[in-house]
Amino acid sequence: MTVPVRPLALPLVLAASCLLGASAQAADKTMVIGALTPISGAGSPYGSGMQKALQVGVDDINAAGGACGTSLSVVGEDTQTSPEAAVLAVKKLVEVNKVQAVMGTWSSGVTLAVMPITTAAGVPLLNTSGAPAISTDDKADLVWRFQATNGRFGRAFAEIADQGGFTRPATMAFNNASGIGNTQGFVEAWKKKGKDIVASVVYEPKQASYRSELQKILAAKPDVVVMGSYLPDTTIILREWFQSGENPDLKWIIPGWAANEKLVEALGPEVTEGILSVDSISNEKAASLDHFNTAFQKATGGSTGGNVYAAMTYDMAVVWGLAMQASCPDLSPKAINAKIRAVDDAAGEKVFTFAEGKAALEAGKTINYEGASSQLALDAYGDVTPDFSLSTIAKGKLLRKGVVSLPIE
Repeated sequence: MTVPVRPLALPLVLAASCLLGASAQAADKTMVIGALTPISGAGSPYGSGMQKALQVGVDDINAAGGACGTSLSVVGEDTQTSPEAAVLAVKKLVEVNKVQAVMGTWSSGVTLAVMPITTAAGVPLLNTSGAPAISTDDKADLVWRFQATNGRFGRAFAEIADQGGFTRPATMAFNNASGIGNTQGFVEAWKKKGKDIVASVVYEPKQASYRSELQKILAAKPDVVVMGSYLPDTTIILREWFQSGENPDLKWIIPGWAANEKLVEALGPEVTEGILSVDSISNEKAASLDHFNTAFQKATGGSTGGNVYAAMTYDMAVVWGLAMQASCPDLSPKAINAKIRAVDDAAGEKVFTFAEGKAALEAGKTINYEGASSQLALDAYGDVTPDFSLSTIAKGKLLRKGVVSLPIE
């Protein structure tokens, strides 16, 4: 069964001739890559922008004459934010469309579901998911993560809780790899500080009520609850906490994909007042982010609207294009994959666009692509360490209070 994809503002399958016209720089070969993003389902606020951003990155590569004489085209599929739908979609991309790489998977359940298929096919998978198992299960070194791991989110939560002067934290986690990974990362980082957790609860998804789980947390009298949650369950838990009237001064540290404007819309400013929202943020001081934002606006007529995942998928395209250039003339997926760390070499010359990187590589230089989404600094697992924003919901508005930077390990 073919997974339906909603139409996007940008076409997802473009021939090189359409992209470059009669340009003398046009590459004479085309490689197809797959965009596997959440156009529908829980990730739908991000998926369309992610696909558009990936196309912007491909346009950058093709406008510079391609990589190793080869242009890129994109075939897009909708994961529906569902592991089952994503499996069908990735099989189509790999078996029918013959893509050489798959980019953009959002949510750990989706990424973990498609990893065995892409790995078996020898196709690299570039993703925006956080679960620790994505790193440990990648035995073939074919999976690259452009989002913070849940463990790094947890470390950021711990720094924020410590700086906030909290002494009695509890945790509540959605029962999946991402939710549990967030709270486990917090617990590990908190205990390294020599501090204790007063209560921890893992809850099952898609419940109409979480009162019993919430009561276990409230009975421990925490001063803050650290969440590994999503928007629907967070909405129910906070509503039930507020209605209970218990511990009205309790604070909440919640990942940004759950503590955002939509949460305020669902619950109102009174319920959400004082919530601490933590999210990874783009590489705000880098010229690469300025370049991406300008190119995205020119291509789409709009901004990314705070979609941090858009910059991540843009970087996926640029890194892949630079790795193609570095592996030239061997453009097999295996050879390109082996060069990904080489274009993110800390000792290399910093570059901020594909065109800059291509020119440096052609001049025989080692390069360090400074991404729009983060400085990258891909580790042994193919993971990055972005910065994190700390925001507070005040009078129904999400206000940035600071930035948390973790040391690169």
